[in-house]
Amino acid sequence: MWTEYVEEKQTLEQLARRYNHSHIWVRKQLETIATSTPILTPQPTVVIADTTFWGRRYGICVFRAWPLAKNIWWHEVSSELMAHYRYGRAILEEKGWTILAAVVDGRRGFLKVFEDIPVQICQFHQIKQVTKYLTRRPKTEAGRELRTLVLTLTKTDETTFIEALAAWYAVWGDFINQKTEYAFINGKTKWHYTHKNVRSAYRSLERNLPYLFTFQKYPELNIPNTTNSLDGAFSALKKKLGVHHGLRRDRRYKVISKLLRDGA
Repeated sequence: MWTEYVEEKQTLEQLARRYNHSHIWVRKQLETIATSTPILTPQPTVVIADTTFWGRRYGICVFRAWPLAKNIWWHEVSSELMAHYRYGRAILEEKGWTILAAVVDGRRGFLKVFEDIPVQICQFHQIKQVTKYLTRRPKTEAGRELRTLVLTLTKTDETTFIEALAAWYAVWGDFINQKTEYAFINGKTKWHYTHKNVRSAYRSLERNLPYLFTFQKYPELNIPNTTNSLDGAFSALKKKLGVHHGLRRDRRYKVISKLLRDGA
């Protein structure tokens, strides 16, 4: 019944008709199910770590073992804090897992959580970050050239990309560092960067550059260059969970746990 409810997307009413009982009886049967984590042998692994949210105050932080394509730890959260990732790592290592490398979305705090192992920042997240600043149709030539460059990120190597980014900056460095005065208050001039979005896009690339090609530096670890494996799991999870509207929090977590354990 539990599998039919979660995997086959059956509603309480559908299950009630199938088992010839009331939906209240069905609900009580489902509430007896306990959550559990996957039974896997702890081993050295590369992890993908991320959090997905339903609304602003409810999310699930997940660690996924990349070589196994299995979610090995998850936890309910109300916000995305690095403390959750430190806690998840500590729990897994206490159980015997050895985390060889981590793939993350680029938030600065991740570098401290995994400072003793190789860290790969998701290249697609980096492209999205630059696009957030520039939009898909940048208004300036500098922005258009930078967006064209960042779109090559998944198709190039570190040396080539670094050289191309340096060449872009040689042409547009003065442009993105231009300042505009906007006020004179208490004897002090207030200013801002004239082309702040292009500058922010460049600074994001510059800051994350040491971690965008980690997967090429450690070929023996087979590190993925994106968090796509976990992103896909999140999409499947939300699609299946969407059938069951208005679940109480504890019931929702049970459904989420089953889907994550079974490989959503």
